[in-house]
Amino acid sequence: MTRILIVEDDERQSELVRRYLEREGHDVSVLADGTEALLAVRRSAPDLLVLDVMLPGADGLTVCRTLREEQHELPILMLTARTTENDLLLGLELGADDYLAKPYSPRELVARVRALLRRTSRRATTSTVITAGDLEIDPERRLVAVAGRPVELTRAEFDLLEEFALQPGIVLSRARLLDRLHGTDRWIGGRTIDTHVKNLRAKIEDDPQRPTRLITVYGVGYTLATS
Repeated sequence: MTRILIVEDDERQSELVRRYLEREGHDVSVLADGTEALLAVRRSAPDLLVLDVMLPGADGLTVCRTLREEQHELPILMLTARTTENDLLLGLELGADDYLAKPYSPRELVARVRALLRRTSRRATTSTVITAGDLEIDPERRLVAVAGRPVELTRAEFDLLEEFALQPGIVLSRARLLDRLHGTDRWIGGRTIDTHVKNLRAKIEDDPQRPTRLITVYGVGYTLATS
């Protein structure tokens, strides 16, 4: 049974989401405070975290950043009433795996949770290190190095880079990359892929403004250079 922690201070909303997730067969816990959520994850990490941005105690962005700094890899779905591009970028840069703007339907949230869990279950278990140019990707330990230099990636960034590295030189469309990250439940548009690519370039490129590894193919998508 998948253990899901909901951190939401709107009692009516959290109770509604809890009921929907329990119908899916999940073991669901609910908290209303960000600081308490940090303690709960440290005690016994859930399989997935549904995290509101606006919380008493530590806010959701602080919780997300802290968990990633502490190397917790559980999938994080952030909920927010903020819908500007800067808010979206900040949530993803701090390590959120998905982002859902309020108001939302409980069915949509359940579908997002389902997609995130599906993505997590598809993690590669092979010990084979993938090499693409001067990139080295270890799927089992989820480690990445660029020209021998270790690089820290979020879960979504790692999954995306792994997809590119498995097919170097092949142009991958945004739709295909969305399917890799979110399955067939696509409520997020191609802009999310562009955001992840931008963040990846900041970490793996010598000059992110003039990328030589992760190349844009205009009107189509992106490709990972083979040399």
